[in-house]
Amino acid sequence: MSTEDVEGFRLPRSREANERLHALIPGGAHTYAKGDDQYPEDLAPVISHGRGAHVWDVDGNRYVEYGSGLRSVSLGHAHPRVTEAVRRELDRGGNFVRPSLLEAEAAERFLATVPTAEMVKFAKNGSDATTAAVRLARAATGRPRVAICADHPFFSVDDWFIGTTPMSAGVSAATGDLTVTFPYGDLAATEALLTRYEGEVACLVLEPATHTEPPPGYLAGLRALADRHGCVLVFDEMITGFRWSEAGAQGLYGVVPDLSTFGKALGNGFAVSALAGRRGLMERGGLRHSGDRVFLLSTTHGAETHSLAAAMAVQTVYTEEGVTARLHTLGERLAAGVRDAAAGMGVGDHVVVRGRASNLVFATLDERRRPSQEYRTLFLRRLLAGGVLAPSFVVSAALTDADIDRTVDVVAQACAVYRKALDAGDPTPWTGGRPVKPVFRRRA
Repeated sequence: MSTEDVEGFRLPRSREANERLHALIPGGAHTYAKGDDQYPEDLAPVISHGRGAHVWDVDGNRYVEYGSGLRSVSLGHAHPRVTEAVRRELDRGGNFVRPSLLEAEAAERFLATVPTAEMVKFAKNGSDATTAAVRLARAATGRPRVAICADHPFFSVDDWFIGTTPMSAGVSAATGDLTVTFPYGDLAATEALLTRYEGEVACLVLEPATHTEPPPGYLAGLRALADRHGCVLVFDEMITGFRWSEAGAQGLYGVVPDLSTFGKALGNGFAVSALAGRRGLMERGGLRHSGDRVFLLSTTHGAETHSLAAAMAVQTVYTEEGVTARLHTLGERLAAGVRDAAAGMGVGDHVVVRGRASNLVFATLDERRRPSQEYRTLFLRRLLAGGVLAPSFVVSAALTDADIDRTVDVVAQACAVYRKALDAGDPTPWTGGRPVKPVFRRRA
């Protein structure tokens, strides 16, 4: 094991807290992507609190944080306009036996922000909203199959999606078999799939954009394919919503899906998601139609007043303060700095920044330029020891230029060690234990 200064970085209280978490909670966290297996051995900080773009762990260490709340806290922790909106509602009651007027106000505010949708229904998480879109598409078309984009990592915790992953234990094969896949950006392959299952596919589900821009004409072509084959086009805007534009990717690229789902940035950490879309489809989950009723979304906590107030405040801040543009400016500064630091240390082909400026991720590649969990472990250890918590490089609007400059300095130090490992042909002496692991795997 290396004797360099990172070896003096210890998290004893976090380690104890992680043991406590594992004894009580399967996986030690309520989201697999937050599990300690995603971090170097014994270096998974347990968070005490956060403010703006910084978080503190229970050991007293302060970090510049990226990917806050799995991309949900895009304004920064404890944003004053959001927390004030929430406080105003807390003393007024949070949940009633009938709808509150706030529900109408929140819906009006959302539909003004996302004018491509005609109706909206709120829930608490993205999985419920996306599964509701699938159920609605099946009801509207009378078709059983769901076609999902194979290049996008996650759509729902529900069986129709989880059955397609390596973590399919507990999902019947019959359920998984009803979900088929198509590649992103390839209209010909998608049309071949729809032709193969002619009259069987209820919907196409995809993120309209991710780490790469959609090829020219792709989304419009997908819209035309869905229309021609009579299936519902569903955009998962959990990530692209607000980060691409206030109206999501559909607002930026000008292609209107039949249904779309929003979450993450919508509440700045408060639990709120949304299913939105065409009135003719959405009303099937309502009371003012003559067809079979669709159990669309019915959640006890879906209309909690403080979460809807948070969502309205977030939308106001985004539009009044130009948050989306700020995210892009910060991301561009960070990406340029990281790339320069990596190139300067001779690892520019191995530490690779990808994605839209508002949604940056990084890849860690080995000597043969293949993705490597061992090199990711080395890289994360150095970042953590330098006070940077970065499972991704997804920025929040609370970051300052000084935060980014600090991050780039730490990245440069990490890249210097990365170069040593590449020269040695073995990162093991710098990983400090077992490598980090992918979320979706068959065995623990």
